[in-house]
Formats: sequence, structure tokens, C-alpha cells
Amino acid sequence: MATTYLTRTPSSAGNRKTWTASVWLKGQPSTTTNNISGQAVYSAGSAATDRTHFYFTNGIFELRTEIGNTQQIITTNQVFTDPASWYHFVVAVDSTQSTDTNRVKFFVNGVQITSFSAAAYLAQNADTYVNHTVIQTIGKSSWSDASYFNGQMSHFHMVDGTAYDASAFGSTDATTGEWTINTSPSVTYGTNGFTILKDGNTITDQSSNSNNWTLGGGTLTNTEDCPDNVFATLNPLMALGSNIAYSNGNLTITPGTSDYKTTASTIAVSSGKFYTEFKAVSGHNGSTDVSIGIVGADTFLASTGSKAMSAYTNAFSYGSGGLVKQYNGSTIRTDATYTNGDIIGIAVDMDNLKLYWSKNGTFQNSGNPASGSTGTGAVSITAGQPYYICAATISSGGVKVFSANFGNGYFGTTAVASEGTNASGNGIFEYDVPTGYTALSTKGLNI
Repeated sequence: MATTYLTRTPSSAGNRKTWTASVWLKGQPSTTTNNISGQAVYSAGSAATDRTHFYFTNGIFELRTEIGNTQQIITTNQVFTDPASWYHFVVAVDSTQSTDTNRVKFFVNGVQITSFSAAAYLAQNADTYVNHTVIQTIGKSSWSDASYFNGQMSHFHMVDGTAYDASAFGSTDATTGEWTINTSPSVTYGTNGFTILKDGNTITDQSSNSNNWTLGGGTLTNTEDCPDNVFATLNPLMALGSNIAYSNGNLTITPGTSDYKTTASTIAVSSGKFYTEFKAVSGHNGSTDVSIGIVGADTFLASTGSKAMSAYTNAFSYGSGGLVKQYNGSTIRTDATYTNGDIIGIAVDMDNLKLYWSKNGTFQNSGNPASGSTGTGAVSITAGQPYYICAATISSGGVKVFSANFGNGYFGTTAVASEGTNASGNGIFEYDVPTGYTALSTKGLNI
């Protein structure tokens, strides 16, 4: 959500002792990159000493209630750092319970968390600031312009007056064993309960309460990525090079120092045909080392340090200076240069081991991604391992920023200008998706 947040102040108090929050989240902060601290999911109360909020600190989930100088803090031992996954979090609070461990319960993907590094439970019958007549925010802290949640949210339910467990909002798929979403839970929402972010990015309450929310800042984007169809993003846990910043749900990358930065997609592919777009946002001036391409998974996972994408074994890259290179830096050919505002498409055909790039919808070298084993205009890929779709950037000579569109239909917070055709029906792109190709997502992997 970057600097996006929602706000609401209830006109009347509900049940401050008993409530349930259920939300699906993707893009939690990593413990190894960015060192982001305090990304707020939900916050209630305008004063630093009188508030209730739950948030992430370097991937660790925490619920904190502060009443005057008294703090009740519950912190998980488990760390949630997988940027590729949607997590389902349920926080169930009932301070009327006589047993302290029953007063606060956390569930993640249907499983109750019972291991905590800190566990100061609410006092019996203590009032929180949730459902109180104080400002409530989603996506940042309610008492300062800080602690923004830098990820995606979906299906946010708040229940006023009942502490439900996770089974009210999801279930285990009998075939796959995966935790799946219940899009229409049968719950009693109470006075201040609500359902938002259920169908797209609507913040109009979709329960019967009309407890609507207001956009407090930033931009809401309606992405295709959802718990039922998880799209690839760029992976902050797999960036070779230091000080690279991720934003817009790990889809925009900005380097911070002058060494090379290569970052991989969260999904590697070994079969199928996939299409992705990258927009050159700023700082692009014809560099060889600022590039879009693929790197073999085995190679990437075994590599360390900072270097251009073309320096990795089993890598193939198209630089903004127009050079198409393969591993060890040898030049295959020269295509068109690209600069700020240009959109580079990459079509990966793992069935025929062929690779194609386009600039603003025109495939380079008269390429035809639908040509199959003929590989018209293609670069041939080395067999033997899966590949990640990668972007490489550098801050030397001006910070080079890329925004990826794996099918969400946005570059950063800007929607594609004119949606291209896509016969697969999976993903939204600026330009036409080649015949037989689809977006890199869990649905795409199974088409």
C-alpha cells in the first residue's frame, strides 16, 4: 500500500472487549532486506499512550494495546517474510475470558499460533480502542504519518462483539490441503463491524452496516493478485546487491548505491509460456547493465555479490542500451535502445526454450513468440534448470527505477493506459499477450 491508508471514526462505541479482525495480506517486510520496522495493518487511537494496533516489525506479527503507561504486547516467534504468499491473519480478542491465554488468539492460515516471544495478555475485562469513538486506520498508524503497510490487503472483516476463530473465514481444501478463503463468512458483524476490500478495492462496507471507510492518503489499486490467484512479484529475499528498495507490493525497485542490483521473480518456471512487462520509470539513459531478462534458478541461488545480469551463468538480458547478452557477458545482438516511459515485454517459452523481448508492443528482431520450436527472432535458452524473470538496475549515473507488471494491470499505482488482448484471460497488460502465453501466477501455472 506504500503511503496509502484508510480512515474511519465510529460515531458510537461498540464492544471494546470482544472483537475479531480477519484479513488476507501479501508483501510483509523482510528480516534481511529493507529493515522495515512497524508496518501497521490496523490501528485505533490518536495518542501514543492510548491505542490498540496490530502490525509487523521485520516480519514479526504483534498486537499492542497501551492504556496510559500500561502496555499489553503479544509478539509472535514466527516470522512472516515470504513475499510470494498471501497470508490469512485472524486476531480474536475477548478480554472477558477468565483464562488470560483465551483473551487474545492469533490464527495464520487457519492454524492458531501458540508460541510467543512476548505474551502480556489483556487484563480481564480490559477495554481496547478497537470499536471506540476514536480514529481507526488501516494501512498505517493512527497517531502519526509513519508505519505504512507496504503490501497488499484483501477481504478485511471486522466483527464487533464476537471472537471467532479462523474457521469462520476460511477452510482447508480437501484435495490440496491448502487454506482457502471463505468469501462470504456467516458472522454477526455488530455495531462497528464491516467488510471492505472484498470485491476489488472498494472501501464501501459490504456488510449490512454501512460502516464505510475513507481514503486518507495515497492511491488504492485494484490488482488481479488475490488469495485465489497469486501473481509473481519481485522478491526482496532474492536480490543480489545491497540497498535496493521495494515498493508498490514489491513491484517497483529503486537502487540506493552504485553497485549492480539484480532481483528475481517470486516464481521460477520450467515449463509453459509466460509474458511479463516492465516499465522504465526514471534514470534510464542507455545503459548496458540496466536490463530485463532471465536467470537460471540454480545459478541465481548459488550466486553472491553484485554484478550485471549478463555476468551470471545461464542468464540472458536485454539492456537499455540495446545490447542483448547471454551469460559471461557475450553479446548476442543489438536491438532498440529504451528509456524512461518505455515498456519492455518479455515472453518466455519454456516448452521450446525460446526467449523474446518487445519494446512498446513491438517484438525485437522481428520476433514471433507464437512460432514455437522455429523460434522466429528468438534467443535460445540453455536447458537444464528453471528460470526466474529478473530485472537488473544500478544507481550510477542516475537512479534507474523499474516497475513490473506481472499481470496486475498496474505499473506502480498507474493503471495500464490501454489494455491489450489476452486470450488466456489471466492478467491485464498494456500490450497484446502473444498467443499461447499467460501471466506468471498460480492460475497461469495450471493453464
